Amino acid sequence: MFERFSAGARQAVVDAQEEARRMGHGYIGCEHLLLGLLDSGTGPAADALAAFGLRADRMRGLVPEIVGSDPLDADALASLGIDLDAVRRATEASFGPGALDRGRCAGRGPRVRGHIPFTPRAKKSLELALRAAVKMRHDTITSGHVLLGIIDQRSNAALLMLRRAGVPAGALRQEVTERLTAAA
Repeated sequence: MFERFSAGARQAVVDAQEEARRMGHGYIGCEHLLLGLLDSGTGPAADALAAFGLRADRMRGLVPEIVGSDPLDADALASLGIDLDAVRRATEASFGPGALDRGRCAGRGPRVRGHIPFTPRAKKSLELALRAAVKMRHDTITSGHVLLGIIDQRSNAALLMLRRAGVPAGALRQEVTERLTAAA
């Protein structure tokens, strides 16, 4: 499918992968795709997002609120009956202080190397991007179609980020659709 992507849409996906890597996430989610679209800075998606005053740095700050910031989430582990503090003490007793933190990138999470897979929702967003392009009779999938794919999902982290930023998905959808139609 990526062969049908415009250079800008491909770059947004590459930027999404880098966002995931910088955050120490072992997956590429819709939140990373949204940040990748913002990072690209050009094209119908970036223009539509800018029309709502959205900037990558501000939206990047919402990711920890939406998906969490620590890969070793004490509350989530506690719900499974695991005491993170006890695990840390035992691990550090065996492997030395900070053993669970080794390999982290400047405090931003663990290093992620190699291939990073897309989450099912991110894959669905890319599939919906293709459908949007076909529906609009466009030969190429642009960043605008990728944004439509994200918006057209029922639920994902990027939609929550947009909601927190005060951007109505319907209005954003209309904005990007108008830009795609004008560019055709």
